[in-house]
Amino acid sequence: MDSVAPVSPVVPDEGRDAAPTPPDGESAADFAIRHGLQPVATRPPLRPYISQLWGRRSFIVSFASSRNIATFAHARLGQIWQLLTPLLNAAVYYLLFGLLLQANRGVENYEAFLIIGVFVFTYTQRSVHSGTVAISGNLNMIRALHFPRATLPLAFTLIELQQLMVSVMVMLAIVLVTGEPVTWAWLLLLPILLLQTMFNTGASLAMARVGARYPDIRQLLPFMLRAWLYVSGVFYSVDQFADRTPRLVQVALEANPGGVYLELVRGALLRELSVPGQVWAYAVGWAVVVLLAGFWYFYRAEETYGRG
Repeated sequence: MDSVAPVSPVVPDEGRDAAPTPPDGESAADFAIRHGLQPVATRPPLRPYISQLWGRRSFIVSFASSRNIATFAHARLGQIWQLLTPLLNAAVYYLLFGLLLQANRGVENYEAFLIIGVFVFTYTQRSVHSGTVAISGNLNMIRALHFPRATLPLAFTLIELQQLMVSVMVMLAIVLVTGEPVTWAWLLLLPILLLQTMFNTGASLAMARVGARYPDIRQLLPFMLRAWLYVSGVFYSVDQFADRTPRLVQVALEANPGGVYLELVRGALLRELSVPGQVWAYAVGWAVVVLLAGFWYFYRAEETYGRG
C-alpha cells in the first residue's frame, strides 16, 4: 500500500496579506487619514453642503411629486382626499364652534373665515408632522445612500406645499361664493404663503432632528399640534378674547406663528378684516429666524442621522 506524504499547513505571506497597523502612539483614525482615507459619515462644511442640496433639487422635486401621488394611491377617491380632509374638518368645526358654541359672533363671513383658518393652519400642522418622521421614517434609504440628509425634510415640506396649491384653488372659490369680491389685495397671498413656507421649512428641519433623536416625540406630537390649533384662532377670532387676558398673554397670542399667517391671509381675502402692521413684522421675523435656526440645528447633527 502506497504511503501518503503528510500535507504541511500553508503559512500566509505576512508581508503580502497582513493588514497595516498604526505605529505606536498614533490612533487608528489619524493613521487612516495620513494614508488618504476619510470617514464615510461626516458633516461637510456649510457652503459645500448647501451646494450639494442645490445640486439635488431635481431629486427633491421628483421625490415629493412621487410621494404625493402615492399617498392616496390605494384610496378610491385618490387625491380628492387632499381637499375632502380639510373640508370635513371645517364642517366639524363649523358645527361645534360656529353653531353650538356661537364662536361666529362678531365675525363677518364666518364660513370663509373658518375655511381660510383650516386650510392655512393645516399646511403648517402637516409640515411639522411630516418633518418629524422625515429621517426616522426613511432609515433604509439613509443607510444605503450618501446624500445631504436635509433633502428629506425639504422634500416633505414640498409635498405639503403641492397639496396646499390644490387646496388654495378650492379656498378661493369658497371665498368668492360667500360674497367676497376679487381685489388687488389678493396678490398678497403669494408673499404670505412664501413666508409661511419658509417658516414651515425651518420647523420641519428642526423637528426632523428631534424626531430622529427622540422617536417618542411622534406619540406626543398630535397633542401638541392640537393644543397649538386651539390657541391659533383657526375657528374663532383671537381679538374677542385678547382683551380679557393679561398683557403678556395678548402679546403671545398676537405673535403666535400658527395664527400670524392665517391672519394675514384673512386680511388679504376678506374685505371686512384689517391686519395691523406688526403682524407683517411677526410673519417676516418668524420666517427668517425659524428657517435659519432650523437649518443650522439640523445641519449640526448631519453625521448622526441613520446611526444606532
